[in-house]
Amino acid sequence: MRGNHACSRLLLASVAITVLAALTAGCTTTGSTPAADTTGSIGALHNEVDARRDGEIYGERYRADPKDVSAAIRYAQSLRVTGQYAQAVAVLERASLQNPKNPAVLGAYGRALADVGNFDQALEVLTRAHTPDQPDWRILSAQGAVLDQMGRHDEARRYYDTALKIVPEEPSVLSNLGLSYALSKNLPKAEATLRQAVARPGAAPRVRQNLALVVGLEGRFQEAEQIARADLPPDEAAANVAYLRTMLAQPNNWKKLGRQG
Repeated sequence: MRGNHACSRLLLASVAITVLAALTAGCTTTGSTPAADTTGSIGALHNEVDARRDGEIYGERYRADPKDVSAAIRYAQSLRVTGQYAQAVAVLERASLQNPKNPAVLGAYGRALADVGNFDQALEVLTRAHTPDQPDWRILSAQGAVLDQMGRHDEARRYYDTALKIVPEEPSVLSNLGLSYALSKNLPKAEATLRQAVARPGAAPRVRQNLALVVGLEGRFQEAEQIARADLPPDEAAANVAYLRTMLAQPNNWKKLGRQG
C-alpha cells in the first residue's frame, strides 16, 4: 500500500507543477513533466512496485518477440509509470510501425509522445487511433489533455464535451475537464467540476486528489487536507498540502493566482 501513497503524492506534485506553471506563467509543461494526470483518464495508476514487476515480465516477453503487441503495450506502460518516457516512446514507435492501424498501439503511442512533450505528433497519432464514426471516449479525453498542455484550453474542452456525450458524467473525463478550468485560472469552475467528478460512482482516488489540489490552490488548505485524507493516511495528506503551500509561497505565485481571467 505504501507504493500507492507515494504515487499519490507524486501525482499531486506533478499536477500541481502543471497547473501552477499555467496559472503563474501562462505556459505549459515541458517534456520533463509527464502528462500523467492532467491526463487523468489514461489507464489505471499503477504503483511503482507493480510497474517494475510488469516491466520485468512484459519486458522479457517483448525482447523475446518484439512483434507481440500486447507485450509491447504493457511493457511501455510500465516504463511510463517508472519514468522511462523516452524508452516507452521507442518501444511504441516500433510497435506502431509494425501495426499502423492498431488503435490500442496508436493510443498508447500518442500518450507516450505527450509524456515527452511531443504534443503535435501526439495529436496526430491520437487522431489516427479512432475514427469519427467510431470515436473512443478515452482517446478524445487524451486528445483534450494534450491540447490543454499546449495551452489550447477552449479546444481541449470541446474534446471533453464530446467524450462526455459518449459517457455522460464519466469521472475521469470530468477530472480532466476540471483541471482544464484550473489551467485557465477559473478555479471556482474547476472545483465545481471536480466535485461533480468525485460524486460519481467509481471515481478513482486521483480524482479526489485533483479536487484537493484545486481547493488548496484556492487557499483553503485545511479543507484540502481533509479531502486528501479520504484516500491517504494523515501524514501523506499533510505532506501533499505542505508541498502545495511551499509552491504557493514562492514569490508572486499567490498574487498571480488571484488574477482570474
